[in-house]
Amino acid sequence: MITPTDTPLFIVKESPIHGRGVFARVDIPPGTRIIEYTGERISSDESARRAEAGGGPINHTFFFSLEDGKLIDGGSGGNEARFINHACEPNCEAYEEDGRVFIYSLHQIEAGDELNYNYALIYEARHTPAVKRAFACYCGAPSCTGVMLAPKRRSRKPAKSAA
Repeated sequence: MITPTDTPLFIVKESPIHGRGVFARVDIPPGTRIIEYTGERISSDESARRAEAGGGPINHTFFFSLEDGKLIDGGSGGNEARFINHACEPNCEAYEEDGRVFIYSLHQIEAGDELNYNYALIYEARHTPAVKRAFACYCGAPSCTGVMLAPKRRSRKPAKSAA
């Protein structure tokens, strides 16, 4: 994989997708490590407390889940990575390496393109129309699912015997 050079690879500015976004300043080859997702490491209980205290929709946080069950709160001591928006056809992907999260390019990204990855947010409660609206996706990709949520896993019911 390619690591960054001294030339800044990106800039943060207003996004047509949502709020602020991160845009390539230069052409970025596939497999380039673009940025680390940083912030305060917190428990899931603390993330729930912070989301509730924020008073806004739960999807308006900068939390990034880690394999050990902790979360990175990019809104507390985080960097520009927290402004990378979701897309259903992403040009980047997040990888956890030794408890740290790095954003890598999946393919060639042209200067001026917005960086994005698929959030695949896990929401345990029912995906009601109101929940889907709260987690709406505006990426505009041809295969856009309309939400930033990972698909719910369907539980299989045991087959009834035809005795």
